[in-house]
Formats: sequence, structure tokens, C-alpha cells
Amino acid sequence: MTDMENPFWERKSLEQMTREEWELLCDGCGRCCLEKLKDEDTEKVSYTSVACRYLDTWTCKCGLYDERKSFVPDCLVINPEMIRTIDWLPVTCAYRRIIEGKNLEWWHPLVSGDADTVHQAGISIREKVISATYVAEDDLDAYIIDSEI
Repeated sequence: MTDMENPFWERKSLEQMTREEWELLCDGCGRCCLEKLKDEDTEKVSYTSVACRYLDTWTCKCGLYDERKSFVPDCLVINPEMIRTIDWLPVTCAYRRIIEGKNLEWWHPLVSGDADTVHQAGISIREKVISATYVAEDDLDAYIIDSEI
């Protein structure tokens, strides 16, 4: 059986993946870079339609990816341990899907071979959000959305 018939995400656990494989698993949707608000009473996490100021809302890529923790101290550098405890990852997230024993969707770049299919399928945040550059932190609650983007 070749690796194309049994790709790394089907043969390895998240913990077994190399750093390169881990990064390739991200579909580039940008959803995890949306500002989220947590209700202190209910612990419910709500998504907003506001993206981190360092996220390019067209490419859905972080402009400071390697140094993001220096500029956004509460930005999470997600790892396999965290995936099992984070309850706000989108249902489309490849990391979450693998933990749940699901396959990657047809639009995932590793399946389609094309980084644009995540945008074409409407999964990414492209053209759906505003940058935090233009929104005061105190106004985030006005941008809460009913469901995941």
C-alpha cells in the first residue's frame, strides 16, 4: 500500500505527526483566529465575526505566525494535547475531525490538492469577517454570531 492510498493523517495519531505534517493538517480556514467570548456564568464560548488583527482576512493566514505569541499573548499554539480539551474548535477542523475518528472533507487541501478549495467550499472566513483592527475590544459582543462561520 502506498502513502497516497494511506496518507499520514490516516496512519498516524496527532502525537505521531511531525511538525510539518501537523502544520499541513491545518486547512487554512482561519476560524480558530476569530475572536471568541466566554460567558463567565455558563462557560459557553461564542464566536464573533471579528478576526485577529494579524490575520489576513483574504488569505486566512497569520501575518506573524512564527512570532504570534509575542504579539498576542493569549493566542493558543495548538498541540495534540490541547485538541482533546478545546471545545470551541469548529466541527470542520481537521484536528478535531481526526480526534473524532472522521475523515478529512473533500475540500481539505490535503485531499483536493488545492489550497483554494477551503475557500471555494465556503468553509473559510474569507469575505465573512472584519479585522479586530477596526473593532474596539469593548464592542466585541455586538459581533457575536449565532453559529460558526
